[in-house]
Amino acid sequence: MPNTLSSLSRVTNTTCRVSPIQRPRLWLCRRHISTSSSTCSTVVVPNTASTVSALEPPPAGGHMPSIASSALLKHTREQALKMPEIVWADAELDEGTSSLSSTTTGRETRKMNTYQAIRDALSIALSTDDSAIVFGEDVAFGGVFRCTLGLAEEYGRERVFNTPLTEQGVVGFGIGYASMGGMGGTAIAEVQFADYIWPAFDQLLNEASKFRYRSGGQFNVGGLTVRCPTMAVGHGGLYHSQSPEGFFMGAGGLKVVIPRSPLQAKGLLLSSIRDPNPVIFMEPKVLYRSAVEQVPTSDYILPLGRAEILTTGSDLTIVTYGTSVYRCEQAIHLLTHPPEGGLVRGRIPQGDESLFTPTIELIDLRTILPYDLPLVLRSLAKTHRLLIVHEGPTTGGVGMQIAGDVIMRREAFLGLEAPVKVIGGWDTPGVALQYEKFYIPDEVRILDGLLEVLAY
Repeated sequence: MPNTLSSLSRVTNTTCRVSPIQRPRLWLCRRHISTSSSTCSTVVVPNTASTVSALEPPPAGGHMPSIASSALLKHTREQALKMPEIVWADAELDEGTSSLSSTTTGRETRKMNTYQAIRDALSIALSTDDSAIVFGEDVAFGGVFRCTLGLAEEYGRERVFNTPLTEQGVVGFGIGYASMGGMGGTAIAEVQFADYIWPAFDQLLNEASKFRYRSGGQFNVGGLTVRCPTMAVGHGGLYHSQSPEGFFMGAGGLKVVIPRSPLQAKGLLLSSIRDPNPVIFMEPKVLYRSAVEQVPTSDYILPLGRAEILTTGSDLTIVTYGTSVYRCEQAIHLLTHPPEGGLVRGRIPQGDESLFTPTIELIDLRTILPYDLPLVLRSLAKTHRLLIVHEGPTTGGVGMQIAGDVIMRREAFLGLEAPVKVIGGWDTPGVALQYEKFYIPDEVRILDGLLEVLAY
């Protein structure tokens, strides 16, 4: 095998052609190379023994926290039970304060991954609501991701059953069951992948979202919840990697929810099922097994429409959701703990050491529609800088909507100390299998964005 360093040293002062899809990744390596041009100078690595010996191999687990070791997950019973905003189903009303009691005495937790937490939520919904049914393609045997495993045997195949391969039919049936002459039941539909929700687009936007309004409030389909796995998983290609939540941003009458963890998934799913509005509940596929934490075994809900501040800060606000939460955590770790001998330190402008220790406010939206704009504005009033990160397409996406809402508000706009930056998927026909690593915003692209906004 040829010596890579020797090969690189022989191409000093040459030029190379860079395709548009490769260009963003190269910026990290070469601070002074403009990404606006497809011609760039080649990296020069001196062919010396001292350079080779100075480059220490990274630790086996890498320099950054993985999803499994993330500090954002609740790894102990105490952390899980102290989760803010949990509302227990069996909580009693405190007459003195007119609020629900929040005692955690005697409550238990169990270690679950995301698909197990979703399965637990579905089981609770079926056991507490006799009208609840679960249906979709292959759900009777457990589903592709095992989220409905054993439910048909436990609650009967008349309540947990398969449907034909027709997303329009699945959602249309759910709308009919949830309406039922104004006395409908609880319909929990599954679209096997979010990539296949498009045939049901008409049913969701023209029927479900408008049902209450067009009937003057006499009828509604608030009992409808549509579950669907979303986002990339690393090898899904065009039809198993899409993030279509941005296409629903103008669908007034619907709610869109995307959880980041098992504890969040259970509480938000139960809240979605019981919400008086139709909800699209999107589950990040890569988190089904990679995100593991302690989850309360009791019946509880988490509020819809309210974002959560995961880390507090005063220099920059990051707004994100789903899998991107963990990539933002990794980017922040790279910024605050750059590995010795790596390329990250070279990206920090010399003489500006303050960029090594900024404090970042990380916000998880949780509910995408309607999203918690007041919380975003309160955070922005403190940090004056905003970075929005998501996997879905940038143009017409969630980030552009949030950026527009911020800019249209006079106080927020005048308080900005840097342009709002959105990091999302590229405007390509889809997530091409061999270019997925370039398409998905990773910690490198997010770090680039952090440095750009902080240094403005």
